Amino acid sequence: MRIVDLSMPIAPHFRWRTQVSITGDIAAGDQFRISRLDAACHGFSHVDAPAHILADAPTIEATPLDRVVGPCRVLDLRDAPDNRAIDADRLAAADPGGPPGEILLLSAGWDRRRDHKTPEFWREAPWLTRDAAEWLLARDPKAVAFDFPQDYPIRLLLDGQQVPFDQHVTHDVLLRRGITLIEYLVNTAALAGPRTFLCAAPLLIPGADGAPARVFALEGLPA
Repeated sequence: MRIVDLSMPIAPHFRWRTQVSITGDIAAGDQFRISRLDAACHGFSHVDAPAHILADAPTIEATPLDRVVGPCRVLDLRDAPDNRAIDADRLAAADPGGPPGEILLLSAGWDRRRDHKTPEFWREAPWLTRDAAEWLLARDPKAVAFDFPQDYPIRLLLDGQQVPFDQHVTHDVLLRRGITLIEYLVNTAALAGPRTFLCAAPLLIPGADGAPARVFALEGLPA
């Protein structure tokens, strides 16, 4: 079995106010070194809860682990052009096929083309069309994972621009209907084949609308 880490490191980043502070100096005689983290629940690799977009909807502690842990098929989009839309036909061509209820991972290998710490990662990525989001919904997945900023308006948020919500197509089509979103993965190009076993368990933060997750794939498990 091989473990492939798909997590974006939580560290200072221009998009999110992220601070890691440390108290205690063992070399100076303190008994413990203690780190403190201040980070956004929707920054870095994370899982969205329905409360992210719907009033009075379930928060992240209500997301069952079996929605974010399980068999996963990988849609290879690594030849998708920069800064171009990915439509339903392109997803269909990349789908290796499988039963309903699996996790779907859309792998553009985007972190190998752009550094996630730079604006270009967010401004020049491919994105999904509405018919692509509807195609994903029709596959009846329990979750969909992405290694690129999957909705076009995500890049506009860097400039403080807001657009009608329905343009955030994966949130409007999938999350609204209870399909869990697993966002901002990295290193998916290291996955060996079209099938894997994905673990994307979010931190248990009662009342939060999402949570960071350590996301990894287990390769080579028995079929």
